[in-house]
Amino acid sequence: MAVALAVTALSGAALAGENYSRKGADTCFQCHDDQATLAVFRTKHAVPGDSNSPFGHGQLQCEACHGPGGDHAGRVRRGRERPPIPAFGFNSTTAVEDQNAYCTNCHLGDTGFAWHGSTHDDNTVACADCHTIHAERDPVLSTSTQAEVCFDCHRQQRTQSMKPYAHPLRHGKMDCTSCHSPHGDTTERLLARSTVNGTCHDCHAEMRGPFLWEHAPVAEDCLSCHDPHGSNQPGMLSMRAPMLCQSCHSQAGHPSIPQDERGLPGDTPSALMLGQSCLNCHDQVHGSNHPSGSKLMR
Repeated sequence: MAVALAVTALSGAALAGENYSRKGADTCFQCHDDQATLAVFRTKHAVPGDSNSPFGHGQLQCEACHGPGGDHAGRVRRGRERPPIPAFGFNSTTAVEDQNAYCTNCHLGDTGFAWHGSTHDDNTVACADCHTIHAERDPVLSTSTQAEVCFDCHRQQRTQSMKPYAHPLRHGKMDCTSCHSPHGDTTERLLARSTVNGTCHDCHAEMRGPFLWEHAPVAEDCLSCHDPHGSNQPGMLSMRAPMLCQSCHSQAGHPSIPQDERGLPGDTPSALMLGQSCLNCHDQVHGSNHPSGSKLMR
């Protein structure tokens, strides 16, 4: 299928330096005319009026990303394989470093300085492993579909997100980049902010404080009590109270331990272990500003 392109011919300097095809994308689309490939014309990569686009004035069109295709598009003797050109994605035989080099030639500012040495870079993740270049709407850039792209690799987080108490990732109301910087950051876990608490407080500002009476684990790290990707416990707690509370607080002499009618340790649970357990009384667990709130009870 012939495709008429409203772009100029490739520059003579580019043709002189490498073996590029003479007709550019018109040559490519004589063979690669499937809908998935032609969808590139609905993306920012194929805007003729944009000089920064591969299809812009004097640019190299398909070969700006896939490299010189003169040999690939030329005649091949019978019995010989057609010379390959750089390709992208999971099935590509092109080295990840080479794939990413093509992308960062234009998108270096998008990746930022922290990409090199980041978790994704260390694990040789290619840009095309996450981004669908020819799609009109790249799934990883949309809140409703981004999580599914991330879950292709992060299977444990997918499982956690399906638990009864979790952030609304599977409902398309939140995306992974609300908390993480996938292109790298100087923080642990590629967090969007400098600390775990700073990231959580972007949404949960009411927990930020400062409080007159602080709960030490809350001020230190939200992950001391919560599983951010999902939990079977209400409030995304890592354990159900009173076990969670008693991992720090001694249970000796406190009525939250099982006891009999005489107040001695036994098999009968206290009424204070039912419902919200410790939170039945200590309901200001994130901190209190009440003058009498030292026990986080008001």
